[in-house]
Amino acid sequence: MARGFTPALAAMWLAFSFSTIRAEEAAPAADAEPSAEDAAWAAADAVKQVGPTQVQFRDQASLKLPEGYVYIPAKEGTALMESMGNQTDERFLGLILPESEATWFVTLDYEPAGYIKDDDAKHWDADELLQSLKDGTEAANEHREQMGIAPIEVTRWVQSPSYEAETHRLIWAAEARDKGGADQDPTINYNTYVLGREGYISLNLITAASGIETDKQAAHELLGAIDFNQGKRYADFDASTDKVAAYGLAALVGGVAAKKLGLLAVVGAFLLKFAKLIFVGLVVAGGAIVKFFKGKKEAADAS
Repeated sequence: MARGFTPALAAMWLAFSFSTIRAEEAAPAADAEPSAEDAAWAAADAVKQVGPTQVQFRDQASLKLPEGYVYIPAKEGTALMESMGNQTDERFLGLILPESEATWFVTLDYEPAGYIKDDDAKHWDADELLQSLKDGTEAANEHREQMGIAPIEVTRWVQSPSYEAETHRLIWAAEARDKGGADQDPTINYNTYVLGREGYISLNLITAASGIETDKQAAHELLGAIDFNQGKRYADFDASTDKVAAYGLAALVGGVAAKKLGLLAVVGAFLLKFAKLIFVGLVVAGGAIVKFFKGKKEAADAS
């Protein structure tokens, strides 16, 4: 049967509706081997957690997953990401998708960087941060091209950096396009963070520019639903015993720390390390989410 795929980059839910789509598909031939993608979705379906429910993230934090959302744990989420050409690492906590049809998904990570001082948020300049992000992205493009990844350029803030000191939550989003390209609806990574005593949790909403004003509401709701455990909260920091991160809050806005630490030679590597947090849809453009879903749609339309 034809699946109801949309051309949007995050039509992940339409790629696999947990409750209906697989069950409605014709059974494969007895000797047919399931594809890695099908196996990944089946594994995710078996362990999915549907809101409202409580999701625990290691010994660090918990998420009160609201109604209407589905959480896929790290192991199964990793398999899904890999099936689309994305890489994860030990920081990856899993994926969140909408329970109903939508055009976005959220990746979650925990970075045990240590206690991040947030006093630089009082003095940062949004224009300066944007230029730093542009410069760092340009520096990383040489490495991208060596890896066979198309160069990109940062064009504007979608949301300039905003930090709420009382809740220790940071939000920012920048638009990035294929360098010199004519992509009319570029990928947007809407980056949100909550700081803890020993590091931070990031929630990265992946969507398209055309849907960001609506979809970002989900990022805000999920960010507000995460809390660090007692003893792991930002306010629990003990200066006499705890590790302090080598960079401040501004480093979470595109790698400013690399420059401040004099590590100009590794600015590109720094951004590549966090590439999936910054521009996942563009970083993997060759194999990737946009082409993955576009191909799915074409196959569905042909069936």
